Amino acid sequence: MTGWPGRTGSGARGPDAQARGRAGLAAIGLSIVATFVVAVSGISVMEPALPGRSWQPPWAFDLHISAYLAVGLAAASLAAGAAGLVLVLRAMRGGWRIPARALLLAGIVAAAVLTLVPPFGSSDQLSYAAYGRMVATGHNPYLTTPADLARLGDPVARAVQDWYNQVSVYGPLASGIQGLASLIGGASVRLTVFVLGVVNLIAFSGTGVLLYRMTSGQQDRQLRAMLLWTANPLLLQVLVAGAHVDVQMIACCVAGVAVVYRQVTPARAAAAGVLIGLGFAVKVTAGLVGLGIAIALCQQLGWRRGGRPLAGALGALAGGFAVVAATALAIGGAAMLKATSTASDMVSIGSPWRGIRSALKPAVGGSAAGDIVKYGAVVLAVALVVLLIRGLPRVTGGPMLAVIPLALALGWLFAWPYVLPWYDALGWALLALVPASDVDWLLLARTTALGFAYLPARTLPARHYDVKLPQGLHWVQPVFRNGVSPVVLTVTTVWLVLLMWRAYRGAPRDQHPDPVSCLG
Repeated sequence: MTGWPGRTGSGARGPDAQARGRAGLAAIGLSIVATFVVAVSGISVMEPALPGRSWQPPWAFDLHISAYLAVGLAAASLAAGAAGLVLVLRAMRGGWRIPARALLLAGIVAAAVLTLVPPFGSSDQLSYAAYGRMVATGHNPYLTTPADLARLGDPVARAVQDWYNQVSVYGPLASGIQGLASLIGGASVRLTVFVLGVVNLIAFSGTGVLLYRMTSGQQDRQLRAMLLWTANPLLLQVLVAGAHVDVQMIACCVAGVAVVYRQVTPARAAAAGVLIGLGFAVKVTAGLVGLGIAIALCQQLGWRRGGRPLAGALGALAGGFAVVAATALAIGGAAMLKATSTASDMVSIGSPWRGIRSALKPAVGGSAAGDIVKYGAVVLAVALVVLLIRGLPRVTGGPMLAVIPLALALGWLFAWPYVLPWYDALGWALLALVPASDVDWLLLARTTALGFAYLPARTLPARHYDVKLPQGLHWVQPVFRNGVSPVVLTVTTVWLVLLMWRAYRGAPRDQHPDPVSCLG
């Protein structure tokens, strides 16, 4: 499966590959520096205020940089990062190599440095702090909004900007971590956010170490895994510098895959189920990876041939997951399920489904248009998953325990109506475990487009924290979020379908696992 912008096994070689690789690393380094500069410059249109004592971490200068400079540096970081990834990936396909451990360590160091400075890009970290404050003060984050807590005079809740009237949509494990951070940070939003950043750093670094170990023994795969995760400048901006809780869920999911990646026993399957359950207790999206592992076990052990080993592995996986997931649901209760269900009905401005829903509204009404979009996304996701399971490349003689969870993750990412750039991190983590293909370029184009579309991901029309771009930047959202992003997402989705269909049609039948038979 080969194509734009370079064919696997061809492209630049020798001195050309060396030059591309070095230029790519330089561009990645420039991207990380630009990300750091935005963060360390202090409050701006990209970076919300963190109330607390100035000596407390995370630290920044109060430079009052202009909106033009803040948005420009963030955009330059995305552009340089995307270009650097293209150059390095092409150089690797041309035979260029550097030690994978160097990228692992460099990425972890970069993530650590970005944890020492304030998050930027959105104000989600303020909401996390408020939900933690609710837990620490005895309020239910699934029934209480930051606005409710702010009316009681709470200083942490008063700092919330976006999602001021939104209850938590995260699982009890995420709420527990946020509550612990709040107990440490007290009334200081700054210190609470820093503690949450340290947790995210551990999750990000741990995921990188797991990917490094899972790809050990094959230098090419290991180097690629480190590039796509730890040293990925797009993730370092939108995920790490953005301080998003998604990285905690991803760490649990990758750990679940790692446990059964090379050896499947009932004990390992149960451990994988527990780990995926913990991811589910952060964000319900982790359930997709659990389903992917179950399907992969069917394919690997054989539904008809597996007999007792398969039944034992599936039972252990389901049992481990059920215990943790049921506990999470019992803690969160009906309120958590309601909040999650409500969030699933949302449609992002940057998604092509937004235009489809708007076009349908005059004919069928708003509620019906929303239902059509939701069920249409489900159908598209299922179709994509089937094609991806059949068409994604796999390691020769290797397990499907990375391919099938990746197929479900990509099917959800490319089909679902609610999209944000940091959601793509789950796809990047699992993509790092499969061989290079044109899917690399599609996910790169998608994440880059979403990154530009959400510069910044902050909209506060009803509060005194209004984030207003100057007149000269009013074109950013209409061009990127309303225009470029839906087009790029549509093109990459269609391209993905064509690539997977071509890959399926072009390979011998016995090379394709049957996802239907895997399900029994």
